[in-house]
Amino acid sequence: MNREGIRIGWSLVSAIVLAALFLPAISQPAAQAQQASQPAITRRIGAIKSINGNTLTLSQDSGPGITATVAPNARILRIAPGAKDLKDATAIQLRDLQVGDRVRVRGQASADGNAIAALEVIVMARTDLEARRQQEQQDWQKRGIGGLVSSVDAAAGTVKISVTGLSGKKEITVQTSKSTVIRRYAPNSVKFDDAKTSSLQQIHPGDQLRARGDRSADGSQMTADEIVTGSFRNVAGTVNSVDASAGTISVQDLLSKKAVVVKITSESQLHQLPPEMAQRVAMRLRSSMPPGTPGAGGSASGASAGNGGQGTAGGAAANGGGRNGGAMGGMRQGGGADFQQILSRMPAVTLADLHKGDAVLIVATEGAASTAITLLTGVDPILQAAPTAGQAMMLTPWSLGGAPAGDAQ
Repeated sequence: MNREGIRIGWSLVSAIVLAALFLPAISQPAAQAQQASQPAITRRIGAIKSINGNTLTLSQDSGPGITATVAPNARILRIAPGAKDLKDATAIQLRDLQVGDRVRVRGQASADGNAIAALEVIVMARTDLEARRQQEQQDWQKRGIGGLVSSVDAAAGTVKISVTGLSGKKEITVQTSKSTVIRRYAPNSVKFDDAKTSSLQQIHPGDQLRARGDRSADGSQMTADEIVTGSFRNVAGTVNSVDASAGTISVQDLLSKKAVVVKITSESQLHQLPPEMAQRVAMRLRSSMPPGTPGAGGSASGASAGNGGQGTAGGAAANGGGRNGGAMGGMRQGGGADFQQILSRMPAVTLADLHKGDAVLIVATEGAASTAITLLTGVDPILQAAPTAGQAMMLTPWSLGGAPAGDAQ
């Protein structure tokens, strides 16, 4: 979300790269001798918040801000994002630094730790980071898939997911390797940057997963370069109230039959489903119901509880109100529209556009303090076609925070 589109967690990535480049190169005895003769050398990593002469104010990845005074003879080098060493680094001048650049400064820290006399500054330019982020985003859109985890085989290094689109459901096997980057969303966070390093053992059936990599010719398998997973909450219902000052909405959830308060932040994606599309989706839901089911065959009377919804236009079964009733973000490969791609092109709305009685579908973080990841309004026909929300949740527009919008076409 920042918004549509998988941005990679650059704070984490650049911190790892910068830290790895500069492990102490002196032996332990030499280091001990150095410490005895002069103040300890320390390192700080962060983004440049402001520049005043030769003083940089840094916003650190963790901890308070810090000021770095760059010495006249300091070495300043620019490296490309993802660089493993300094062999291709370019020497630059202090005047070349810009607000937003990512830096690692090395030097002598003040007694209170709030300042550092920088002897060396290693820079990842903001423009380079943005270009790399754009490339990564495009690659996620080109080679990404998303779905609901059905099973995990840690021994074989595989995860099976149910990938859904408006044309139906498909099962894909995601193959991992030692080089596959696996991350998991932090609790109550909608930011991709907050995703933490994870493992296959932390992935469970019912989780939602997005992966980026190379697929087989028939699209049934993927060799993943990167995986991000999370466990999210689905809410389908009508708005009870909107609290603009608190940035929250109260929704009468059709699944739990209870009022649910959801926080709306700047990271939340809010979209309006066009009426004609909502009608088409509702028709697909009704036509997919088994014969004899209330609401099947075009009636708007709705679906019975626990309808599940296998084989519907929406895709994965909701199992009558399961924790992760549905996952969007399927491929276009093999035909059919990708709902996540469509979602990214829908009109954006704000909290002020929501009113009491509006029908909404929401994907939110789990826990008592749920934060909306994606909210879709204009879904009245869908909830009328599936008033118990069992099938409606199959169409929930799942979109990981900060992740690229849409999957491969």
